[in-house]
Amino acid sequence: MYRLDPVRAYNLGLVKQIEVASVTDEYNFNAPYIELQNVRATKTKITARAVVDVATSSGVVRKAVTLDRGADLESISGGRELYAGYVVEEINAADGYVQFANGIRVSAGERLGNDPDAILRVQVHETVKYHLEKELSVRKALPEGKRLKVLSLFFIDRVANYYNADGKIRQWFVKAYEELSHKPQYAVLNLPPVDQVHNGYFAQSKDGPKDTSGTSAADDAAYELIIRDKERLMDRNEPLRFIFSHSALREGWDNPNVFIICTLRESRSELKKRQEIGRGLRLPVDETGVRVTNESVNRLTVVANESYRTFAASLQSEIETEAGVSFSDKIHDARKTKKARLVKGWRDNKEFLELWDRIKHKTRYSVAYDTDDLIRKSIEALAHMPSIHAPSIRTDRGLITMTDQGVDTTPQATTESASGYGRIPIPDLIGHLQRETELTRNTLARILTGSKRLPEVAVNPQQFLYHATRALRMALNELMIEGIKYERIDGEAWDMMLFESNEITGYISRMLEVKHSLYDAIEVDSATERSFASALSQREDIRFFLKLPRWFQVETPIGKYNPDWAIVKQNDGEEPRLYLVRETKGTDDIYQLRGSEWGKIRCGEAHFKALPDVDFNRAVSADDV
Repeated sequence: MYRLDPVRAYNLGLVKQIEVASVTDEYNFNAPYIELQNVRATKTKITARAVVDVATSSGVVRKAVTLDRGADLESISGGRELYAGYVVEEINAADGYVQFANGIRVSAGERLGNDPDAILRVQVHETVKYHLEKELSVRKALPEGKRLKVLSLFFIDRVANYYNADGKIRQWFVKAYEELSHKPQYAVLNLPPVDQVHNGYFAQSKDGPKDTSGTSAADDAAYELIIRDKERLMDRNEPLRFIFSHSALREGWDNPNVFIICTLRESRSELKKRQEIGRGLRLPVDETGVRVTNESVNRLTVVANESYRTFAASLQSEIETEAGVSFSDKIHDARKTKKARLVKGWRDNKEFLELWDRIKHKTRYSVAYDTDDLIRKSIEALAHMPSIHAPSIRTDRGLITMTDQGVDTTPQATTESASGYGRIPIPDLIGHLQRETELTRNTLARILTGSKRLPEVAVNPQQFLYHATRALRMALNELMIEGIKYERIDGEAWDMMLFESNEITGYISRMLEVKHSLYDAIEVDSATERSFASALSQREDIRFFLKLPRWFQVETPIGKYNPDWAIVKQNDGEEPRLYLVRETKGTDDIYQLRGSEWGKIRCGEAHFKALPDVDFNRAVSADDV
């Protein structure tokens, strides 16, 4: 039988294309953000799943973590003092909350920290804007007599936020519509007044609309009401174009002329992505009742308060689980693996033994630098660090694409708007920087005042701390590298037999068969690595190469370092040379070892593949290390 799955229907143009407008807070990590996703109990323990802001080497990122009783968010967040006192005291599975030692309680679905209203308000504004832009694009793309009605659908989790006259969602909508509908570019649409363009469809009680689960008898009544109004909603003469609903309107209801869907939820809901977009995926119908196949028109915009990449990942997971679609290359079959085997006679391989004799020795290092040099370099680094921006709400719009390889995204546009978060508390700057750099308070004070950047702290303290920490570390690292001295540790070296005891097993799709290496195959992590290793395997001037194992690490002042590749190259009539390649990316640092001297040559990947174009014979000094 012929099977029409979601991916095939999408690619055949049988449903609308999907784009996601992601509304997220940008640059604002100035409050202890906690989003409690769920609380789960098993026979042996109770845990909670939460999202917190975590400090990483590339900045503060929002990550999901599992919490047990006694978990300390300050430690989990990478030492961010904003979370001081947030130690899990109780996890209550019956009532679905986590109690912290500082008295703060967060319930499942609740978000603590940054003002969620700021994001919801921008979501409303963006939805109205996308709606009006859609009406303009339909007017341009379709001829008179063949045009269609554009509808937008809002999902909300509290009826009172819209139904009450002072409901915040109602007020935000009215303000956004009044502001945007009077702009000159929309005059051609002859837009009706605000009181005629929106309405809510909610479950009813004797006291009026109410919040429900979405599956009650009262929900059935709301469902029937909107079903009866379906034809009226699609009539171009009907001014109503913005629909507000509490539930997902169930799977039995959709409307082909819904082009924008906005989920306004103060808490993260369990609403599935397929259920959410399903309300508007069908191809639209024009005023004559004929399906519209114009690709420029058939696009569904989802306005969400999460990144479009996260949205795409969730959508892919649901399609895999619920529709039985298997995306090739994205999910690896754990049963289809291959083991890399050491080549026959590897213990006697001359090229390998000569290479190993050069790099097997373990070392220790010492570092010397002048404090005044450090202060001078640090002041210069802070003076040139990026500008500090006030927290803002960012909207990223990305197009969802579906292929046999998975659900992916293509960026479309980015806009930012003022957040209105108000005054931001200033943390202990010097205390934080002292913990991150181990410099004295006096040294840090001289650096901060000398940089002339201190006034920017009030603009966005956490962003200032991130950039200042990074600048200070870079200045300190440069000085340490200039003043570093390595010496061998007598009698200590990496054991060659570790290659035999540490097996390499990987997915078949990632294993590449190679020649003149230690193993008959290597595991590659990217297409760049695959092409790099394949070229090395085929070249006659490469006598031997090895992808260095993860256990081969060098101690440095800035952490443990694991080079990617060791390569022995010999041109005709020349002595062989050893090159260590740090990473296989678009541009590589290639380290040359000649005798006991080390040198670094900056070299683009394309040049490395054509080695004669690079002057590897030029002198390099130890200062280049």
